[in-house]
Amino acid sequence: MMKPAATAHGLTKPAATLKKPKPIKATAPAAASTPVTDDQADDVEVRMYRAIYDSVVNQRLKPGAKLPEASLCELFGTSRFVVRKVLERLAHDHVVELQPNRGARVVLPSPEEAQHVLEARRGLEAAIVTLATQRATKRELADFRRELGKDHSAIHSGDQVTWARVATSFHHRLAQLARSPILEQYLSETLSRFSLIVALYELPDNPTCEHEEHERIVDCMERGDAAGAAHEMELHLRDLESGLLNKRDQPDTSLASLLGLG
Repeated sequence: MMKPAATAHGLTKPAATLKKPKPIKATAPAAASTPVTDDQADDVEVRMYRAIYDSVVNQRLKPGAKLPEASLCELFGTSRFVVRKVLERLAHDHVVELQPNRGARVVLPSPEEAQHVLEARRGLEAAIVTLATQRATKRELADFRRELGKDHSAIHSGDQVTWARVATSFHHRLAQLARSPILEQYLSETLSRFSLIVALYELPDNPTCEHEEHERIVDCMERGDAAGAAHEMELHLRDLESGLLNKRDQPDTSLASLLGLG
């Protein structure tokens, strides 16, 4: 015989009268979106990082330009998680500044920071050109000279974006000849920060690099004159610094266009 169940008042009633809990109905899971594989996420991260980084170095994205997460999600067809991951990496590389409750923007270097970057670049490139002079083969220098010849018309084309790209390429090629991965990495970071300074302070219609100054550096390298090449590099960089005087305004352009996607 079943035992009676106790009530709140100490009385009892037959257990048969106790209500059984209603069974919980199983619900069908919501339709899931197509999962993104690790390879796809990595590909989006690489493309987004490279698009923003290259746009800064080539001066399409100016200092202070905003990088809205929603716009980047739409442009690259990805999630906010991926966008934030890329922006954090760019912030680590001193290209982007993350502002609490205000989002991300391209770094806006102060005059003091600009001076520190310029000083660091002089020391860094002196070491690079010295090693490049000592380590480059005659064939590599001949190839370097040919590439330099192709740069001449581009630097004087009147297109500032082309100036920036060609000038940056010369210094990257020089770092490769130095055969020092660490110095090459440091130069890459320094050049990205230098591009921000150029975009902020450069005089209008003033090229970031003069072809003749590049030629004098290569002349010394071909003679095996490392000290002379370092001296010419010092003069070259100081000449660049003297042109970084006035601030220019950035025209209103869509983020897609600035990133080379539109």
